[in-house]
Amino acid sequence: MIDAHPSFNILRLLKTPGVGTVKVWELLEWADNHQMKLGELLADSGALRETLTDEQVNGLSEIQKSTMEDWDKLQDMDVTVISVFDKDYPIRLRYMLGTGAPPLLYILGNIKLLNKPSVGFCGSRKASEKGITTARDCAEQLAKEGINVVSGYAAGVDMATHQAALECGGITTIVLAEGIFNFKIKQGVKDLWRWNKVVVLSEFLPGLPWNVRHAMRRNSTICGLSSAMILIEAGATGGSIEAGRTCLKKGLPLFAPVYKGMPETAKGNRVLLEQGARRLSKSRKTNRANVKGVLTAVKSDGAGHKGRKRVKGAGKGVESQAGLFENNV
Repeated sequence: MIDAHPSFNILRLLKTPGVGTVKVWELLEWADNHQMKLGELLADSGALRETLTDEQVNGLSEIQKSTMEDWDKLQDMDVTVISVFDKDYPIRLRYMLGTGAPPLLYILGNIKLLNKPSVGFCGSRKASEKGITTARDCAEQLAKEGINVVSGYAAGVDMATHQAALECGGITTIVLAEGIFNFKIKQGVKDLWRWNKVVVLSEFLPGLPWNVRHAMRRNSTICGLSSAMILIEAGATGGSIEAGRTCLKKGLPLFAPVYKGMPETAKGNRVLLEQGARRLSKSRKTNRANVKGVLTAVKSDGAGHKGRKRVKGAGKGVESQAGLFENNV
């Protein structure tokens, strides 16, 4: 039965008013500590009230019909829905973010790309011409080395990197700041689009529109999917510099280009360099961005290989509930 499917049940939880990522993780850990499957927990209103309010428990029952409607639409769109305990869930994302990892992902395209060596890009929607050129240069060089280019599908730096990767036959991951039902192939990449070269990912409820809070959260997920990050013309405030700070906090190698003619609005790169980011410079030999340090960071990154081990702070559920998917389908 579909209501025994972990992904379906997590979707039910996330659609329940007042229940978000943190609460879902609390429930998953509660179930694990009490040796219960998620479906069993959701059928036990008394146990649910250990974590949820009466209103949330009642809402969980009321949301069943609309959850089924969303689930059917997802299947019609060929969207793959995976929970944090599925074997296809990105190993690195789970390792890096622990209980901050999205418990559910909605995916279109080549899901195998999510566990490829990856470099994230974040930057200004209004980057200068030099900034866009730098972003494209870095993305092209990395894509030609087989690196998955990960970015957020916004105007400016994001689109420039997706385009550059696809133009040279590389691969790219698009991380949405909205629900998967709202996804459309944009004009800038339409002629380059090959589904075997692209994976589109959302962590938000399928019908949710874009908003600033989602964009900030999306940037953390880009960090979690990547072995290194390149930041292009970040402002002193906003999503890009916060993404950079997240990288530094998580110990993720962060590269910040600084070049002649960088606009005054791009103070974030200099700020982050003072806080531990690595300077990305131009190679005198090639007159292109020197991405050797980025490639070295990717090759030396071992986090992706640790994904099957227990995540610090993630509770026993990360490892011991990994078999829930197989047991409940």
